[in-house]
Amino acid sequence: MGLEVGAGCGVRVEDIKLALKGHVQEGYKFNPASPLSDGDPGYISSPSADDKVHLLVYVCDANASEIKEPVMQKMKEIREVASGLGIPQVAIVTKVDEACDETEKDLKNVYKSKHLKKKITEFSARLGIPLNCIFAVKNYSSETYLDEDVNTLMLNALRLMIDFGDDFINKM
Repeated sequence: MGLEVGAGCGVRVEDIKLALKGHVQEGYKFNPASPLSDGDPGYISSPSADDKVHLLVYVCDANASEIKEPVMQKMKEIREVASGLGIPQVAIVTKVDEACDETEKDLKNVYKSKHLKKKITEFSARLGIPLNCIFAVKNYSSETYLDEDVNTLMLNALRLMIDFGDDFINKM
C-alpha cells in the first residue's frame, strides 16, 4: 500500500506520521478506512529509540508520468514532519533503464543521461529532496543472471542509506 488517493485507498498521512515517531508496531497492517489511535492494537504509547524511524525512503518509478498533486501533497506533508524530527530522507528512482535509451544500452550512462537528470531534478524540486539524496537504480526484471552494473547502483544506494541511518542514530 502506498500513498494512493481516493476513498479507501492508500496509507493515511496521519498513520505515517505516527510511524515516523515510533508509535506503530512492526508488522501493523495499515487500514485506509480507519486511522491508528492510542489504545488500538498495534499502537505503541511510549516508543523506544528502536521503534522510531531512522531513515525515510521515497520510491518513485522513473517511467511514471508526473506524480499527481494529491500524492505529492501527501509526500510533502510527510517530508515536513520527518524534517521536523530530524529524520534523514532519500529517494530511490527505479527502472532507469526503461526511462531512457542511453541507460537501456549502457547502465553506466545513468548519471550522464540528460533525460534522467531532468526527471530527477524536477522530482527534487517538487519534493524538496536534495539531488545528492536521490539515487537511480535499475530493477531486475527479466534477467536470469546477476549484473555488476545493476548491483553497483543498488549497493551504492543501500550503502548511502545505511550511512544516513547510522548518522541519525549516532546523533540520538
